[in-house]
Amino acid sequence: MSGWRPPAGGGVDRSRPLHFTFDGVSYAGLFGDTLASALLANQVGVVARSVYLGRPRGILAAGSEEPNALVALGPEADPELVRATQTELFDGLVARSLAGKGPAPGLDERRSEHRHVHCDVLVVGAGPAGLAAARMAGRSGARVILLDENPGPGGSLAPAETIEGRPGLEWADLVAAELAALPETRVLLRTTAVGRYDANLVLAVQRPDPAGRPDGSERLWHIRARRVVVATGAVERPIVFRNNDRPGIMLAGAVRRYLHRYGVAAGRRAVVFTTNDSAYPVAIDLVGAGVAVATIVDARPGTSAWTERAAAAGINVLPGHVVVDSDGATELASVEVAAFDGSRTVGPARTLACDLLAVSGGWNPSLQLYAFPGGRPRYELSLATYVPGPPVEGVSVAGAASGAFALGDCLAGGARAGGEAATATGYAAGPEQPYPVAEEPTGRPIRPVWLVPDVGAPMDARLDRHFVDLQRDATVAGIQDAIAAGMRYPEHIKRYTTIGTGNDQGRTSSVNEVGIVATLLGQALDELAPTAFRPPVIPVAFGTLAGPYRGDLYDPIRTTPAHASHAALGARFENVGQWKRAWVYPRSGESFDEAVRRECRAVRGAVGLMDVSTLGKIEVRGPDAGIFLDRVYTNQFSTLRIGASRYGLMCHADGMVMDDGTTTCLAEDRFYMTTTTSGAAAVFDWLEEWSQTEWPELRVRFTSVTDEWAAVAIAGPRARALLARLAPDLDLSPEAFPWMTMREGTVAGLAARIFRISFSGELSFEVNVRAWHGRSLWDAAMAAGTDLGVTPYGTEAMHVLRAEKGYVIVGQDSDGTTTPLDLGLDWMVSKKKWFIGRRSLARPAMLAPDRRQLVGLLPVDPMELVPEGSPLLPERRDAGRQPGTAGHVTSSYFSPALGRTFAMGLLAAGRARIGATVEADVDGRLVTLQVVAPVFHDPNNERRDG
Repeated sequence: MSGWRPPAGGGVDRSRPLHFTFDGVSYAGLFGDTLASALLANQVGVVARSVYLGRPRGILAAGSEEPNALVALGPEADPELVRATQTELFDGLVARSLAGKGPAPGLDERRSEHRHVHCDVLVVGAGPAGLAAARMAGRSGARVILLDENPGPGGSLAPAETIEGRPGLEWADLVAAELAALPETRVLLRTTAVGRYDANLVLAVQRPDPAGRPDGSERLWHIRARRVVVATGAVERPIVFRNNDRPGIMLAGAVRRYLHRYGVAAGRRAVVFTTNDSAYPVAIDLVGAGVAVATIVDARPGTSAWTERAAAAGINVLPGHVVVDSDGATELASVEVAAFDGSRTVGPARTLACDLLAVSGGWNPSLQLYAFPGGRPRYELSLATYVPGPPVEGVSVAGAASGAFALGDCLAGGARAGGEAATATGYAAGPEQPYPVAEEPTGRPIRPVWLVPDVGAPMDARLDRHFVDLQRDATVAGIQDAIAAGMRYPEHIKRYTTIGTGNDQGRTSSVNEVGIVATLLGQALDELAPTAFRPPVIPVAFGTLAGPYRGDLYDPIRTTPAHASHAALGARFENVGQWKRAWVYPRSGESFDEAVRRECRAVRGAVGLMDVSTLGKIEVRGPDAGIFLDRVYTNQFSTLRIGASRYGLMCHADGMVMDDGTTTCLAEDRFYMTTTTSGAAAVFDWLEEWSQTEWPELRVRFTSVTDEWAAVAIAGPRARALLARLAPDLDLSPEAFPWMTMREGTVAGLAARIFRISFSGELSFEVNVRAWHGRSLWDAAMAAGTDLGVTPYGTEAMHVLRAEKGYVIVGQDSDGTTTPLDLGLDWMVSKKKWFIGRRSLARPAMLAPDRRQLVGLLPVDPMELVPEGSPLLPERRDAGRQPGTAGHVTSSYFSPALGRTFAMGLLAAGRARIGATVEADVDGRLVTLQVVAPVFHDPNNERRDG
């Protein structure tokens, strides 16, 4: 490629040279260049190698649609992966070609900033249409945000275009300055809207100004807009012909942009290949800059005012012809041109020498922000492209993005749509007419050319050098293979060929794919939907998405108020959700297992303390609170008397167990619900979802109070004696304070709620105080029980104790296919009321006797500890065949109270097999277990009831 910089023109500062390095070679550029424009000016044609075939690739485009020029910035150990077309040049820039595939970046220590803002109107795109829309909304006093991915406003305006009597770029700067001065308007440049989500939430990534290098970082904007105006313009289409990927082949609009914005001519001798009129101004501008334009190859027959203007500029025009092939050792040296009858090329072909081929196959509106979520593009025959279909609430599409580009010149057409764009905002500041733009000569309609076949080739010839997606090295041959395999829809063919799955999101390939599929199948394009757009529009670094929320801020550590006291007692902690919970309290010289057994014996024989502050806690309030609880729990709660507690189960709509916990009635319209530690957030969301979407008529509200209360479980045969020392005024007798009730009183001088609840099977009280008193309560209980043998116990001992009693842990002894009936909790499933999941539980499959049911398991060898998760094998297995599984072990421990190991598991038809044996596969070794009822200790609850 023979790129060069004419002596004048462009928006670069020729007095400010910048030095940079690409692939180890030093070059010079100018302030205002992108890396891509600087490479073109330095005659660097090959900027990458293709990802699969290793073919040389050059710069194709000038914006975020670029599929080839992906480079790595900075050190090899921690590169920043970017597009050369969007990388503003700065002094000292070091870049490397990715050679198809780049290295994985390391940990970026820069902290990306997140911003959350609201506005009345968000205008995406600062071209003529976007500027007009933002100006009208801004003048009305509305809160407006205008963003554009380029460093300056104006979009694709060229110097020759005038608006309101001013040169286009000058007009754009004046409008942008007016917007920046308005008090309720914000202009964000170098900012790309990467996704639009429900309720008009738009995420946008703002690149740093090069002046901020090397410490600059991206900013992620979360913008909630009442109305979004999509003025994102259009992307030019390449044309698919043999060897259409050679360096030196560029989009015509990009050639024009490099010339006018950066003062760079992309070649010395050019050929222009087009199917529409928009490439004619490119050819004329190239001649004006001193580039020799050999020929305009126009696929359309006949002539027009544009051909006359080209002839006046000394440019030869070949109507009814197409480029069929390119040639050159590495970069473009010549093209072959042949006549075209609309479907076939007709020989003989002629050769045209050139080092630049400017291609324009038409224009595709940038519809990503319209299409997700909810927008459905439709094919517009007169434009040979997809345009917005049915309206989307809260979204307007303006300018070239709406398909409102003139056939003669889509760039000026975007300007003509400016008045419509302004009106689309819904905010009026007085009459504003479409502003006048320079008129272009009348032309001819576009003639879409989706595929240029080889001269004289049969229609079924395999086209393995006709590239559809340059980033994926995907060719027409891949589409032919997909069709041969029976695929007919572009979405299926996309996945077969990977067309459109690169980080350019198929912006220069997806519509061509649909056109080629239609051509090969003989279908009309309006019969085929385009492939779906999915955010993000451009790649976004994980570090940008994470922003400041990484490390400790990514996964905050939650500790209970008494955490320091646990640490002082030598506790080892485990992660439960985001909580640090005391796992075990080993003493000096004591192993983990020895410490757990000591803690278990203390709870069974004396008294133990456990910090249970991490349990989820939710207050349910309102006149209809009881009715609501009846609907979300499998059992009845509206009949619960004040001061009484009840254990409850929640099911998903499919009847599977979701969570469990106790709920206590504090007043007729007020309940205190506890959940599992890890399930607290999900349960709260579940309650809100049903309240807001299904039963909005119920007068009920929810408040998470998990962090407001600290709780200590006092468990064991001496629990009553210890609590009596802390709460001397409270009657703790079984008659006055029975099982599953709550009392309010003073404990250790602190206002408290005391619940007569047990998860250990022992006499137990759970004392709740305000969180800021949690450590005081713990320390007081430890001090008061010294002579009673008080012992802190952790989550591991708790697991052993609850399993001895057959108490389940949701998510461990259940999975997403477990019902209350499978757990033996059918007594908790009401037959008198409706609840979430009841209909599912009545299905015959839920009542099948061969479902996996919770059972107890006793290894025949009492010292054999079967690992949790071990598969349980079916009763009968065919010889020589790999057996399936009949279930698995869910919980497995050594029990000091039993003096042996024991386990629980889910076993097919488990309750019918009690008294029989089952085999577990332990790393290929079979271990025999006896199937028993899943209650191993105190089956009559004599110890629990005290």
